[in-house]
Amino acid sequence: MWVFYLISLPVTLGMVVLTLNYFAGPDVPRYVLFTVGYTWFCSLSIIILVPADISSTIIGQDNGGISFFWSWSYWSTFLLTWLVVPLIQGYEDAGDFSVGERLKTSIHANLVFYLILGLIGLAGLLLLIMMQKDWSGGVVGLAMACSNTFGLVTGVFLLGFGLSEIPKSIWRNTDWTTRQKLLSHKIAKMAVKLDKAHQELSNVIVVAEATSKQMSNRDPFRPYMNIIDDMINQMLHEDPSFKPQGGRVGENDMNYDADEKSMATLRRRLRGAREEYYRYKSEYLTHVMEALKLEETIKNYEQRNENGWKFVSSLRPERDGTLGSYLDTMEVIWRCIVWRQLNRLFAIVLGCMSAAILLAEATLLPSGVDLSVFSILINSLATKEMLVQVAAFVPLFYMCICSYYSLFKVGMLTFYSFTPRHTSSVSLLMICSMVARYAPPVSFNFLNLISLDGGKKTIFEKRMGNIDNAVPFFGEGFNKIYPIIMVVYTLLVATGFFHRIIKVSGVWKRIVFQNEADDLDGVDPTGLLILKKERAWLEQGHSLGEEVVPLSTKFNDSGIDIESRNPTSSRRDNGRRYSRSSEAISSKYAAIRGSNTNIAAANVSLLDSDDSSTATDGPLSSSTWLSLKTGLHNLKASIISKNNDSLDEIFNKLRDEDELDEL
Repeated sequence: MWVFYLISLPVTLGMVVLTLNYFAGPDVPRYVLFTVGYTWFCSLSIIILVPADISSTIIGQDNGGISFFWSWSYWSTFLLTWLVVPLIQGYEDAGDFSVGERLKTSIHANLVFYLILGLIGLAGLLLLIMMQKDWSGGVVGLAMACSNTFGLVTGVFLLGFGLSEIPKSIWRNTDWTTRQKLLSHKIAKMAVKLDKAHQELSNVIVVAEATSKQMSNRDPFRPYMNIIDDMINQMLHEDPSFKPQGGRVGENDMNYDADEKSMATLRRRLRGAREEYYRYKSEYLTHVMEALKLEETIKNYEQRNENGWKFVSSLRPERDGTLGSYLDTMEVIWRCIVWRQLNRLFAIVLGCMSAAILLAEATLLPSGVDLSVFSILINSLATKEMLVQVAAFVPLFYMCICSYYSLFKVGMLTFYSFTPRHTSSVSLLMICSMVARYAPPVSFNFLNLISLDGGKKTIFEKRMGNIDNAVPFFGEGFNKIYPIIMVVYTLLVATGFFHRIIKVSGVWKRIVFQNEADDLDGVDPTGLLILKKERAWLEQGHSLGEEVVPLSTKFNDSGIDIESRNPTSSRRDNGRRYSRSSEAISSKYAAIRGSNTNIAAANVSLLDSDDSSTATDGPLSSSTWLSLKTGLHNLKASIISKNNDSLDEIFNKLRDEDELDEL
């Protein structure tokens, strides 16, 4: 058992550290990193303790260490999930300027949450008193049972969706044509989102500038404005590639200097706009790079004989020498053949494991019947402690992955984002809270699938008990009934029942079609245009994504030319380059504030050139839009008529069309 601990615990700690380092944004405080890391480690340690608990129960070893670690892991995750993490999350989300005010905002935001928890606990106590039930677990046991029941009831649907979707998505991604089609749509959608996020960030910077210019140095709120100014300075200094486009000062953007709360709102808005912009930029770059690599993989696979089984890439420097030639050959074999077949084999293995889990869940209701593959395997390996732990750990880990996969998919559509290098503190805290909330119920579900010889019970089962005994209003046999619901739900998901219903009704299409490439109408021409531009910019020596924002500027010749701001210059410095821009913003803002008529959103140029003090980013000319629309329609018609053309052939045709247009 100690050998298993010596291997699993360092691996778990390393996974937590690497995951945090990969996903956390640069502005995440250290105490947030520690809280998230500790919560994840406690949650994953529960998954590690289950195999050790099963092994020690089989051999009849009374291990006090496991009991201690159970209490430490469970109550750490319980307190973090329901008390500590919500407070820190509200504190991080607040835009106030002092620690006390941010804590007040956090408590106020979580007040409803805590009131609901208190009412649920009070209702449970009253229910026990009214039913006069012999409650051996006490109040502490009631809290454990209620928390576990929440995870079990909601986890049924999360686990069922993951068991079906993970093998299907891995298998579907091995189809290069389908993956290309899906990536073209993702790139087009993400480019639009990135453009909107860029515009919103520019708008906030304009509002901050206008508010700052209206304040005198003696204004009581000037110190708060200086903090916001420093945030903008730091952002522009850390990312010189960010080029603000003309922003807008709207009707609701004129009273941020009214009081401290409004200044906090402006700070929170600026921080949210910045996080959203870099999140979308990261997702955009990920999709574009994947599409470019996939295009090269397909091209090298089709031309492997002509290239002498050498991988030709424009995304990296050319390899020289004998070793370089050998590496090129190995890259063709790995990327074009082996990796694809390994993914298909992996999808088949995961599909078989999903089927085994569903079979075990479906046979819990009949008494005296044990068709659980995992139960049979573990009982047959009873004398081999290490193999028992491995046989228990692998399916349990897969069940956790399925549940967390579904949780992240749903959460990223509604609550938070999980983006490499740009995940905010609020999102990290929300994710760690969800992970901690579902680790014990998933482990409890897995233990229900294991029927040990002699009716032995693990320490975890003795602590948690049966749900039907713990919460009487669920009725007898709840442990055996709720898995049947999951089995039926998973089969409906696997057969596409919900997909067809939602497709016909038109409700929640955005959620269903997120990964359904078969329902997308061919290749998105806008995505292909963007991909073509990105490859051309890479060949010219630019960085990926450097020229994509703003999107409208790159796909027409509207003549907008916005100079980039010098990130190293101080915003409080009244230099000559920005003097006219500052005067324009101030006068425009003053005019808007002094108006008593209905106010529409006013365009204000964020940065003016030396030749003009103001400019507006008005609509494009009708001829420009007509030309762009005609080009896209012609491209789409060409793609539909030539569905078998590769992206490389399409790009060659686009390049020829551009040359003809120039002539």
